[in-house]
Amino acid sequence: MLEWLTKKIGKARLMRWFMGLYPPYLGAGVRVRHISDDFRDIQVSMGLSWYNRNYVGTQFGGSLYSMVDPFFMLMLMENLGRHYIVWDKAADIDFIAPGKGTVYARFNIDDTLLDEIRRQTAGGDKYLPQLQVDIHDGAGHLVARVGKTLYVRLKPQARQA
Repeated sequence: MLEWLTKKIGKARLMRWFMGLYPPYLGAGVRVRHISDDFRDIQVSMGLSWYNRNYVGTQFGGSLYSMVDPFFMLMLMENLGRHYIVWDKAADIDFIAPGKGTVYARFNIDDTLLDEIRRQTAGGDKYLPQLQVDIHDGAGHLVARVGKTLYVRLKPQARQA
């Protein structure tokens, strides 16, 4: 059934629909606005409401982080394929300015990154790419900068081939 649905409407569109119903995102008000068909460009937003507002009336830091948490991992998994292990390893967030309204983040990966990962892992070694995404408000002002370190390695079966 899932395979048929994926072929019918497309994997990116199905993922966007699923993420819209994912309880943590639904509860925090995170909306996946766009996933490109090749999973190299993703856009998300999060409005400010009573359930993601902190004590001083701005975006709760945990919600800011959760809105960007899974996307680099998903993008690499989709672009590298089933022969790779991709995990989140570490993250940091630098809060620059208060998020007083809807905030936005855009994720991009390119051939240069994918080629570097393939080169670094070709011999079976792990590689820890460090990626960054910025969170902006509606006026384009920087609200937070999130750094992600991922763990990428060829699966054992692929290393032996």
